[in-house]
Amino acid sequence: FPFLTIKLNGIINPLVVSLKRLRVNTQTSIITEDSCDEPEKLKWTWRPEFTTQKTILKGSGDLIAKGLVDQKDVTNDASDYLWYMTRVHLDKKDPIWSRNMSLRVHSNAHVLHAYVNGKYVGNQIVRDNKFDYRFEKKVNLVHGTNHLALLSVSVGLQNYGPFFESGPTGINGPVKLVGYKGDETIEKDLSKHQWDYKIGLNGFNHKLFSMKSAGHHHRKWSTEKLPADRMLSWYKANFKAPLGKDPVIVDLNGLGKGEVWINGQSIGRYWPSFNSSDEGCTEECDYRGEYGSDKCAFMCGKPTQRWYHVPRSFLNDKGHNTITLFEEMGGDPSMVKFKTVVTGRVCAKAHEHNKVELSCNNRPISAVKFASFGNPSGQCGSFAAGSCEGAKDAVKVVAKECVGKLNCTMNVSSHKFGSNLDCGDSPKRLFVEVEC
Repeated sequence: FPFLTIKLNGIINPLVVSLKRLRVNTQTSIITEDSCDEPEKLKWTWRPEFTTQKTILKGSGDLIAKGLVDQKDVTNDASDYLWYMTRVHLDKKDPIWSRNMSLRVHSNAHVLHAYVNGKYVGNQIVRDNKFDYRFEKKVNLVHGTNHLALLSVSVGLQNYGPFFESGPTGINGPVKLVGYKGDETIEKDLSKHQWDYKIGLNGFNHKLFSMKSAGHHHRKWSTEKLPADRMLSWYKANFKAPLGKDPVIVDLNGLGKGEVWINGQSIGRYWPSFNSSDEGCTEECDYRGEYGSDKCAFMCGKPTQRWYHVPRSFLNDKGHNTITLFEEMGGDPSMVKFKTVVTGRVCAKAHEHNKVELSCNNRPISAVKFASFGNPSGQCGSFAAGSCEGAKDAVKVVAKECVGKLNCTMNVSSHKFGSNLDCGDSPKRLFVEVEC
């Protein structure tokens, strides 16, 4: 069994408990947008990651090695991005040469972007945690020297499991050029070639997101023809802090993948264009028992996150604030909006002989939308009464204790909500949903 450590009279003692019997009572707050304020329309400026189309794509890197190396060994977690660059000479007599050639890459990167001779070939992302995938796209090569640049993107590293530190990251290879001549296929393996490696991207190295960086103002940001769905681009806009003291969020719906800064402070990476699997969500949630990554899954088929909290401590109450985006996959920054939010509804679940606490975050509880003591089911927003309920009207009991108050606490018991023989000996619980 797992164990907990408790402190009694200054002495630390291990307490062995079964997690299958451990029940945790929690509150779920449903946040709603404040409809009083119209979101400010942002005026964006932008600039590309590359000042010219072939910058870095034909350049040298931070180090040179023979063969492919693991991304985490090179970046040392200093950046999500690592460039793999090499050159290959082809002539008419080369056995691989044909009018139908492709680039084939075996990769463990979360995202792979490929360039050949400074031109974008395509990308591939990991699906359903299936790493070690094969990327292959048709390419246009020339007689003479051809330049290959592969951008490997790692969105975090594995941090649990046996030998997790030895798992491959980045482009593990092989990397091949493939020539198709009728029924014949000829491969040219580039894995053992000399490769140049460059850590990070130009905008990160120049700190374009920083308010103090010379690079923030030194190079021109364009105000014309705001591009949408442009990959590897930087965007920035000024805005005024929303009035009041309610929490501030920024809605990044419409963007692809990247990172966002407020006044030079990162508030996180985003990837709203990547939807979770459509399968695995259930109405009932129970964390007890053996751990599993599929437990209590929700928001199936939707992005992991699109709303990001902007701490008011990051904002200037007077004057302008600046939001900076790095867009990797291509998105539409014109859809980005700042909003204030309030607690609209609060839900809680608690088993008998425990306490339930409800709080609307400094707003009064205005009404009880649902309350049932017995064997109710469902999730917040879709609670349903079960086959047995306490003798007393749970809605009236909760309303008497909580409505009009900023917070309230109640004992969950048959004495409080009434007993019911139909429930038998099964453990009873209270589900509550209130409006703020």
